[in-house]
Amino acid sequence: MLIARAFGYPEASESRMIGLDAEAGVWEIVDPSGRHEVRVPWPGGSIADRPAIRREIVALYRAACEALGVAPREEHESAQASSHPHGAGNPHGAGHPHGAGHPHGAGHPHGAGHPHGAGNPHAAAAEDDSFSGRLRRATWDVHESSEHATFMEDIMRGRATLDDYAALVAQHYFMYVALEEVAGRFADDPAYAVFHPAALVRLPALEADLEHLMGADWRERVAPVPAVDAYVARIREVADQGWLPGLLAHHYTRYLGDLSGGQAIARVVSNQHGFGVEGVAFYAFPELGDLRAFKEAYRDALDVLGANLDEAEQQRMVDEVREAYRFNTETFLDLDKERAAATV
Repeated sequence: MLIARAFGYPEASESRMIGLDAEAGVWEIVDPSGRHEVRVPWPGGSIADRPAIRREIVALYRAACEALGVAPREEHESAQASSHPHGAGNPHGAGHPHGAGHPHGAGHPHGAGHPHGAGNPHAAAAEDDSFSGRLRRATWDVHESSEHATFMEDIMRGRATLDDYAALVAQHYFMYVALEEVAGRFADDPAYAVFHPAALVRLPALEADLEHLMGADWRERVAPVPAVDAYVARIREVADQGWLPGLLAHHYTRYLGDLSGGQAIARVVSNQHGFGVEGVAFYAFPELGDLRAFKEAYRDALDVLGANLDEAEQQRMVDEVREAYRFNTETFLDLDKERAAATV
C-alpha cells in the first residue's frame, strides 16, 4: 500500500503486486477513481537474479516510506543495509516522487502522495517534534490545492511527451538561476555553507539537459511561466532582505526534492525516453556522495538552525516553506495551461 500511495496513487485503498520483469515491478491498485495498473522501475536498475527481487522490493518500500514520511520497519532497514549494493545509505529514495503521481513532483522535498483519512501514513512522522520534522509537515494540509494539476502526474506515470518534460526542465532553469545567484551572496556565511556545498549546484547540469533536449538555441526558446516569474521574484526578495532562514526555506524545498523524489522522476523519464545521463543530468549528484547521508546531515543542520530561532522566527520559516510549495503548485498549474493552449 505504501508503494502504491508513493508512486502515483495517494488515495489507494487496495494494492497487490501482480508481476515483475527485469526493469520494474507491476501493481494493481484501487483508488476512488477505479482500478489501475502501474509499473514502478527498480531503484537499482535492471535485475538478473532472484535475490535481486527482494533487494529492489525493499528499496522501493524504503523509498515509499521516505516519500510519505513513514519510518521503515526494522527488519527492512537491516535487509536493505545487507542486500542493497549501495548499503544502508541507498541514494534512491523516491520522492517528489518527488512521489510518483504527486502533482508537486520535483518541487516537494518529501515526496508523493498525501493520503487522507484513516490509515494516513503521516501518523508516524507526525510524532517527530524536531524542527526539520515541523518543516516536513508544513505542507501536508495544502495538498488539496494542487489536485487539479496533472502535469507532474503525467510525467510520473510515463504518459507525458518529451516536450512536456523539456518544459519542466526549462522552468527549473529559471528557478535555479535565481537560487544559485543569491547563494553567492551568502557564500561566506557558515550557517548557509553547510547547506550548499559546491556538489549541490545544478545550473551546469540544467544547461546541459536543455541543450540535449532542445538544441543549441534553447536559450531563445524558453521563458518562465507566470508562477515561476513570481517564484524567482520572491527568492530574490528574501535574499535582498538578508533573511537566511527564508532563503533556506526555498533551498530546502527545491534541493531536498531533487535529492528525494527527483531520483524517481529521473528513472521514469529515462526509461520512457531512453536517456542515459544526457537529459536527466539535473538529478545526478555524482560528487555529493551518499545522498541519503547528505539528506540526513541536511535535516540535522535544519534542527541546529531551528534551535537558534525563537518561536516567531521558526513559524516565519515554516510559512515560507509553505509559500515555496505554493509556487511549485502554481508552476505545474501554469504548465498545464500552456500544454492545453498548445493543443487548441
